[in-house]
Amino acid sequence: MDLPLDSAVNPALQLTTSPGNIAGRPLEEWNAAYVKVESYFHALRIRNRVLLGQLVLKVLKQAVARASSQPNLSATQIAAEEMEKLVTDWFGEVLQHSPANAENVLSTRGRLALLLADMPGRWQDQFLRPGPWPPEFVKAMREKFIDAGPDFQISQMTPRPLTIGPTISLADLRNLNYRRMIIIWLLFFAALVAIFLLTH
Repeated sequence: MDLPLDSAVNPALQLTTSPGNIAGRPLEEWNAAYVKVESYFHALRIRNRVLLGQLVLKVLKQAVARASSQPNLSATQIAAEEMEKLVTDWFGEVLQHSPANAENVLSTRGRLALLLADMPGRWQDQFLRPGPWPPEFVKAMREKFIDAGPDFQISQMTPRPLTIGPTISLADLRNLNYRRMIIIWLLFFAALVAIFLLTH
């Protein structure tokens, strides 16, 4: 999927780069980063193409600003980190929940709250937008965030003795099998004798 990044990103970011590069990196890297970020937002059901493009460029703008200071990371890695930070910070503001020491929980439960509150269907234009937000949107998000995953509670479990029930020893099982086999052979032999006597 070839995206017109040179024409789309450069004006939006007001970059002065060498031809075929953005922030000293080839366009192919930024194409991959664009696709990654777009796919992430698409997974959150952002369907409006204009809004989707604006959100992707917002993330890429921050990624481009970081790119020169972190040459060891690919453009895709930087863009993914910036995207996660942007989304998590926004969740923190909307949900009034500090992302400190709880980034993964906030990000995961926040994404679930988005879908449970039907953000893509009702408030798609509010995603990643600075506040104030519509009160019904904030209310729905906060209610669904609580529903999305209550905090785990530590419970005490006392060990109980293991009960297996009635058991048969291996020797008993072997004897039982031998007895069955002997009975079957005796019945078979008796049947043969009966057939012989009836036919002669």
